[in-house]
Amino acid sequence: MSEKRLYGLAAIFDTPEKVVAAARAVAGRGFTKYDSYSSYPIHGLDSAMRLKRTRIPFVTLVAGLSGAVLLVLFTWWTNSVDFPLAIGGKPYFAWPDYVPLMFEMTVLFGAVSTVIALLVVWLKLPRNSHPLHDTEFMKKVSKDKFGICIESDDPGFNETETRRFLEDLGAESVDSVYDEPVDISLKQKVLDPKFIAAIVVVAVVSSATTYLALNKMLLIRPWSSLNAQFKVNPESRSRFYSDGIGMRPPVTGTVARGHLPDPITVSDNLAAAEKYLVNPVLPSPHVMEVGQRDFNTYCSPCHGYFADGNSRLQGQFPSPPSLHTDSLRLAPDGLYYNVITNGFQGVMPSYARQIPRKERWAIVWYIRALQKAQNPNGPEAK
Repeated sequence: MSEKRLYGLAAIFDTPEKVVAAARAVAGRGFTKYDSYSSYPIHGLDSAMRLKRTRIPFVTLVAGLSGAVLLVLFTWWTNSVDFPLAIGGKPYFAWPDYVPLMFEMTVLFGAVSTVIALLVVWLKLPRNSHPLHDTEFMKKVSKDKFGICIESDDPGFNETETRRFLEDLGAESVDSVYDEPVDISLKQKVLDPKFIAAIVVVAVVSSATTYLALNKMLLIRPWSSLNAQFKVNPESRSRFYSDGIGMRPPVTGTVARGHLPDPITVSDNLAAAEKYLVNPVLPSPHVMEVGQRDFNTYCSPCHGYFADGNSRLQGQFPSPPSLHTDSLRLAPDGLYYNVITNGFQGVMPSYARQIPRKERWAIVWYIRALQKAQNPNGPEAK
C-alpha cells in the first residue's frame, strides 16, 4: 500500500464561543481552505469565517428562466408553426393560457438543476467519501464538541506552524488527518469511466427488470387471469358476432333488469298517471328515511319542510299549493310520482336526473306520512 498523505489538521474546541473566535482568527490569518464543524447552527460563525456568497442561487435563477423560455418557445412553435388552431377568434399563441405552465417549468427546472448542481459540482459526485469520515474528530463534533479543519492544500499551510497556531487558539486537541493517495484528489469524476459504466449497468438492469415484470411476469398465471375476463370493452372487436362489432344495440322487445320504463312519460297526461302508476315500494323505516332526506333536499325549498307550501325562497319563485288540501290528499300516488319525474306545467322542473326511481317513490311515502300527521282523521287515513 502506498504511503498516506496529509489532508489537514483538525482542531477540537469545547465551547461555541471558542470555535467562533478561532474561526475569526483563522480567517484573519489568511487561510482560505478550511471549514468549521458543529452539531447545530452557531449564530455568527458564518460571518466569522468570512464566507463568500454561495453561487447556488445563480444556478437556480438561470435554470428557472431557461425552463420558462423553453416552455414559451415550445408552445409558440406548437400552436403557431407546427399545428396552428383558430379557437374562438383567439390568436394562435395566446400567452396568458400558458402562464401556469411557465410557472411550473420554472420551478421544475430550477429545483432539479439546483439539486444536480449541488451534488455534482459542489459535493463532487460520485465521490461519496471524505477524509474526515469515521474519524474521532467527526465523532466529537457530531455530539457535543466543535471543530475547525485546515486543509494542507491551503497556500499558507505549514504543518508545524499551523499546529502551533491552533493550539494557541485554545484547541482541546489538534490531530492530523490523512487520506489515501487514490482518494485525495477532489477533482470532478462525473465522466469517470467506472462511474459511467455503473450508471449504464443500473439503467440496463432496471429496464430489463421492468420489462420482464410488466410484459412477461404479468402474463403468467395467476396474474394473467386478470386479463382473461369475459367482457367486451367499448369500441372493441368481437369474435362472437358475425359483424365483428362488440357494442350491441338492445334486443328488440327486451328491457334490462331493474330498468323497467315508466308507463307514463308525458307530464300533461295526469289522468293516465293516476290510473296506471302504482307505488311498487313497500314502506319501511329505511324507505321513510330516504324519502325524508330527498324531500328536505329537493322539495322543501319550495314546498316547505311540512309540505304546507311555506316556501323558503321568500317570493323569488312562485309558491306551490299546500299538499294538505283535500284534493291533493286524495290524489293517487301516481300523480305525485309523475310530477316529480316530469315536472308540472313549466313551473316545477323535472327531477328524473337527480332522483332515482325508487327514491321518488320513497318521497311519495314521506308525503303520505306528512299528510297523515297533519290530518290523522282524514279520509285518506282509512
